[in-house]
Amino acid sequence: MKQRNRKLIGIPVLVASIIAWCFVATAIYLLLPEGLPGLVLIAFFIVAGMGWLLPAMLTIGWMSKPDKF
Repeated sequence: MKQRNRKLIGIPVLVASIIAWCFVATAIYLLLPEGLPGLVLIAFFIVAGMGWLLPAMLTIGWMSKPDKF
């Protein structure tokens, strides 16, 4: 598959995965009990904020592979 086609596929996949991760992180946040200490919430938001990075790195790595001749 050419790099151009991988980018054409990868961009919508990347956007969709970030949107899906937002829904998942929000759903998990809504399941947390009320009255948690601020540091626990900060830790949750750090993990939730970085949770989309691994799928994004894998997708971008796949998109940027050079073409095979």
